Amino acid sequence: MADLVIRGGRRLSGRVDIEGNKNAALPLLVACLLTDQPCEIRNVPQIRDVTVMIRLLRSLGATVEGEGTSTLRVSCQSITTEEPDPALVGRLRGSVLLLGPLLGRTGRARLAPPGGDFANRRTISTHLQALVALGATVAASDAGHFLEAPHGLTGASMYLLEASVTGTETALLAAACAKGTTEIRHAACEPHVVEVCELLAKMGVEIAGIGTSTLTLRPPKTLGGATHTLRGDYIEAASWAVAAAVTGGDLDVRGVLAVDMEPITAVLAQMGLDFDLSDGHFVIRSSELHAVRRLTTNLWPGFPSDIVSLVTVLGTQAHGKTLVHDWMYELRLFALEQLSAMHADLFLCDPHRIIVTGKTQLRGRTLDSRDIRSGMALVAAALAADGESRVLEIETVERGYANLVERLTSLGADVERVERPVS
Repeated sequence: MADLVIRGGRRLSGRVDIEGNKNAALPLLVACLLTDQPCEIRNVPQIRDVTVMIRLLRSLGATVEGEGTSTLRVSCQSITTEEPDPALVGRLRGSVLLLGPLLGRTGRARLAPPGGDFANRRTISTHLQALVALGATVAASDAGHFLEAPHGLTGASMYLLEASVTGTETALLAAACAKGTTEIRHAACEPHVVEVCELLAKMGVEIAGIGTSTLTLRPPKTLGGATHTLRGDYIEAASWAVAAAVTGGDLDVRGVLAVDMEPITAVLAQMGLDFDLSDGHFVIRSSELHAVRRLTTNLWPGFPSDIVSLVTVLGTQAHGKTLVHDWMYELRLFALEQLSAMHADLFLCDPHRIIVTGKTQLRGRTLDSRDIRSGMALVAAALAADGESRVLEIETVERGYANLVERLTSLGADVERVERPVS
């Protein structure tokens, strides 16, 4: 276990290269289990969550080559068990994606309760709804989830009760190995869902409606191998942009598509951030920021919940009041209450709404990173603060941001990763 010590007040400047989309990497790696042919995924982010997923794939009988690099080659001629390692499942919410391929190839799936961020608040009801629609039955289990489809999955028409990203991905992965046509309505439309569709199409699945809320899949009798290069992670790009903006810095962010950034940069422009954006280049310049009256998260292509914590920190360095409304997750805003002890002017209206008033000079303190995104937001706040801060259990943030200390140092931050003695 380690903490990140940050001595704030330094401007971030220079260049940072964005890695592949974390939220696409996990379902694409799982998709490799659908076929007995080799698959290759490129531009894979070298983050902790990917490492856990690699170990999960190996526990099921897959061979994974290239660990520690940005190119992974996955081959799974046979799945050797219906139950992924429960300890690994408990560390990664994305492990729920394994249900579809396990049912498709073995007819059974046994999954311990998935872990990750907000594990007790995020159900998998949408995933189960999709799998049951495709013919799976949910059996009694003392712990976790046990599903059976002894005669295989069958294509179906379904309406998802929630436009869940991972729920949509679960439906896609299961439908790709089902017999017959599947139509999924009220599907999530995020760029990482699009990437799952693109890989499945390369494997031989006919897919109509990619990028829309209605997807129609016609799988072949046998899925083939495929190669796919991940798009740059637009949430990571926005995170670095905010970190630069709150420190008054200038930053050249490389490797992200402009169309993926648009829902975020539209808000950043409203707040007065001076930037240029084109495919592959996102250049941020020191700016005088001002508040927006109200900011509300929404389904894609609305403002993503994954960046709301960081923009709340940005609001502390903007003149005026902003009401931030995240109707999807309440715990991200609760995590930001710590900013009040840094002299931020915050008023938590309820679990989903917070009013932030700026501009305020933040002060260093000890902070608790509770999930990937709010953890990175607290890192950004500490970078802007006067004095020293300590972000506890930085491994949480490193699940989504590779080489965090090295990259911050290269941009001029004064940071140090300190191992905490095991008691």
